[in-house]
Amino acid sequence: MILNNIDWVILIGFLIISLGIGFWTSRKNKNASEFFAAGGKMPWWLLGVSMVATTFSTDTPNLVTDIVRQNGVSGNWAWWAFLLTGMLTVFVYAGLWKKSGVLTDVEFYELRYSGKAARFLRGFRAIYLGFLFNVMIMASVSLAAIKIGGVLLGLSPVQTVVIAGIITVIYSSLGGLRGVLFTDFLQFFLSLGGAIVAAYVALNHPKVGGLENLLIHEDVVDKLSFFPSFSNPEMWVMLLIIPLLVQWWSTWYPGAEPGGGGYIAQRMFAAKNADHSIKAVLFFNVAHYAIRPWPWIIVALCSIIVFPDLDSFARAFPAVNSGVATHDMGYPAMLTFIPAGLLGLVVTSLVAAYMSTISTHLNWGSSYLVNDVYKRFINPEASDSKQVLLGRLLTVILMIFSMLMALVLENALQTFEILLQIGAGTGLIYILRWFWWRVNAISEIVAMVVSFFLALYFAFADQPFGFEELLSWQKLIIGVSITTVSWVTASFLTQKTTDEQLANFLNKVNPGGPGWRKIIARLSSKGLIKPKTQKWKVPTGIVCMIAGSMGVYGFLFSTGLYIYGEVFKASGLLLFSILCGFVIFRLYPRIIAED
Repeated sequence: MILNNIDWVILIGFLIISLGIGFWTSRKNKNASEFFAAGGKMPWWLLGVSMVATTFSTDTPNLVTDIVRQNGVSGNWAWWAFLLTGMLTVFVYAGLWKKSGVLTDVEFYELRYSGKAARFLRGFRAIYLGFLFNVMIMASVSLAAIKIGGVLLGLSPVQTVVIAGIITVIYSSLGGLRGVLFTDFLQFFLSLGGAIVAAYVALNHPKVGGLENLLIHEDVVDKLSFFPSFSNPEMWVMLLIIPLLVQWWSTWYPGAEPGGGGYIAQRMFAAKNADHSIKAVLFFNVAHYAIRPWPWIIVALCSIIVFPDLDSFARAFPAVNSGVATHDMGYPAMLTFIPAGLLGLVVTSLVAAYMSTISTHLNWGSSYLVNDVYKRFINPEASDSKQVLLGRLLTVILMIFSMLMALVLENALQTFEILLQIGAGTGLIYILRWFWWRVNAISEIVAMVVSFFLALYFAFADQPFGFEELLSWQKLIIGVSITTVSWVTASFLTQKTTDEQLANFLNKVNPGGPGWRKIIARLSSKGLIKPKTQKWKVPTGIVCMIAGSMGVYGFLFSTGLYIYGEVFKASGLLLFSILCGFVIFRLYPRIIAED
């Protein structure tokens, strides 16, 4: 093992504090609302920091390293593009979710849709996301833990997942969402501090020789650009055009769901009010996309010099299983050069990142299985204490399955692409279901089924659709096209949502817009709703979305240009970001105005 006594003291001290927070907050978890939504009384800053901590998982630096080593800095558009859907959630959907009053986002189905199809969709989606999809995400995070455990601690994959799983389950099952939030607050600063330390040490590695030498190294120079080279149209399409024009609105990915959803929605439900909900998601998107990436990118660039190919990993770490010695191993490999004391801080930051992500997914997944499966279909009269007990039991079960899945995965980018393909084509339905009355439960079922089986087809077909080989972006385009046509067709051919259900939804949420105009007129004539006279907020929200996205991208690239030493350009972009923030400040009162 590389860790010495001082490193272990730092790590064990953090674990004790986390367990203490779990025990302290466990006393308030007397019902499902407290356990899964912290009673709906949390402030925006705590929720926003928690979102950032959750998405700062152990596999995220590995994913960024994998991307940078193979495709350069510009390869990060694969996830930078999701800022667009994040900002759309901030200024259009965050307030709507809070007004819906549901405990989980899958409970929304029976608020928006009617009939047996809505009930089936709620139950199926709860199992699909809460168990199957959730296990895949946690397995990806655990895979990163396996690589870190193998490189830094000399642990086998089985030893890593067992140790990490036991610690996380104990902590997660105690405090519920409130415990997750308070511990995430500590974990955020640990994780960010650890990433900065890792970047500093990587830059000072003898083979790197500091920032100036890094930026002029022959193996790094062609990977520094923020955008793909115009001389390579294939890379330009794959790395920039597809993410910005198609991927962000068309695919479902945890933490970047079009229209909001998942654990992001869970945090919004836990907010004091719509204002706190909006501010929490805004803080998350700024911190996630503009503040955190550069320390990871710097480590990834340094790893190219120190470990120029995959064979260098095998030579440096012969005890590590060759199956996991892929490009995403560059990040944990660079951590081995951190000196004692600082290494303890960095390892603790990675443990914190792991715990924050896994604990959120365990609580989120169990909330689906308890609220939307057990209480809805099995035992509607279940007591609060029984729901909390079952939620804790399910955290153990989810953790076990995710550990087993982690043992068969190989790299973070592989998992990222699989998840994108599974959700290809479903994103638009989550955006439109709030504003187009014709979307129904069958629409969503068709979208899920078609996208899932297309993903399986692409994974196992030797010559999909007669082509010898399809690139990942080509599969995405085909998947989005077929899935979208399928669910739109189903929307017109299947039974409409009942007027009573639509009236209930409109009276509670009031999303507004031309997609409801015809229905509002009909329901008003029946006396089922009272038309609202307030101006539709979505156009203002879209302006704020554009300003917010441009401002965050400006801040992200301004930071990069400062690092690259281009001070004049960096200052200009920073000023541009400030102006974008001013636009949002002036328009924000319209966004939170009461209906």
